[in-house]
Amino acid sequence: MFFVVLRHETIFFLTMKQISLLVIAILFCSSPIFAQEEYMYQSSADSLRRYENKRYHNALTITPLTFPAGKLPKNVILFIGDGMGLAQVFAAQTANLGALNITNLPVSGFSMTQSANDYITDSAAGGTALACGKKTNNGAIGIDEHGNALKSLVHLSENKGLSTGIVCTCALTHATPASFVTHQKSRKMYEPIAEDFLDTDIDVFIGGGSNYFMKRKDGKNLVDSLKTRKYDVVYNIHDIQTSRADKLVGLLDTVHLPRAEHRNDMLSKSVTKAIKILKYNKTGFFMMVEGSQIDWGGHANDTHYIVNETLDMDKAVGEALEFAMRDGNTLIIVTADHETGGMALMKGDSATGKIEAAYTRDDHTGSPVPVFAYGPGAELFTGMYQNTEIFNKIVNLLQLKSK
Repeated sequence: MFFVVLRHETIFFLTMKQISLLVIAILFCSSPIFAQEEYMYQSSADSLRRYENKRYHNALTITPLTFPAGKLPKNVILFIGDGMGLAQVFAAQTANLGALNITNLPVSGFSMTQSANDYITDSAAGGTALACGKKTNNGAIGIDEHGNALKSLVHLSENKGLSTGIVCTCALTHATPASFVTHQKSRKMYEPIAEDFLDTDIDVFIGGGSNYFMKRKDGKNLVDSLKTRKYDVVYNIHDIQTSRADKLVGLLDTVHLPRAEHRNDMLSKSVTKAIKILKYNKTGFFMMVEGSQIDWGGHANDTHYIVNETLDMDKAVGEALEFAMRDGNTLIIVTADHETGGMALMKGDSATGKIEAAYTRDDHTGSPVPVFAYGPGAELFTGMYQNTEIFNKIVNLLQLKSK
């Protein structure tokens, strides 16, 4: 028999069985809240501080900038490396024997990431700033700090007749991709976020999170609704690559996708497929691609995880860059929503790809994050500016109506 005292007044006597049932009830009630946040506790069997490269890939040689001053892009591809600060980028460059597609992009700048109510942003507020051009409170998605709904780059692009796409390595209902489609007071409202995908005319979205579309508490199967809207809904990368549809949904895992070494280049293959679909719109397209799990490596202070995920996104950047260099009308932007882990590079060797890092914390930091760009309008992304300016620059370049 055990007892619990509340406010030093009321005494409750509980048996071991009652305590067990109470714990189970608490865990059961809280599990939906944390279902998408369990990634923070993933860790690698490899050394958390060291990386010894075994996954090289060739970085592309960039065609020199020859775009006339003032030339506007027809297409924009925005890459967001979640949690990817300058140290994460340079660690990946060192691990890839001194070269990355990202760092080969000829224009660079810095973005300041603070949210409306905190010096250190979370991914919801950070994603909303990039997607919608307004600072908001941590935890909020697609709304301003007063709760007013905001139109994202996806919504504005659709209004102009552009095709749109989202590709990520997390659940599609996670904070960053959700910032481009939904208006919710909390990033944890996963089922409402999934339903909001049906309120857009987005052409391609690929990631995880099938449970929030199919195994819902409200009993709805959103896949049926997607199919009535003429989407080809598929569940593996092979079917993504072989689909002949012009509207495609890839639900590749129940919640989040596996780590990079187990995804078989899902991100780069999905980006290639999305471009093949979106490029046929003569008006143009906007696509957001997230390297979601760089952040999770930062939370775990796991150098191996961080580097592999950054290299994985860099391969996807390479696929987009090959298209952009052929096309001549596509702007590529690579940035982050925030930095995670306070990563510092202690040792490294670009000849061998070895890295040794240290960390100041296991959460986000307030450090500015890098911005890289290539294509028409890339010159506008130099300097240091607020994260909301990335939205404003894209709106101006694509000549979108922001209201």
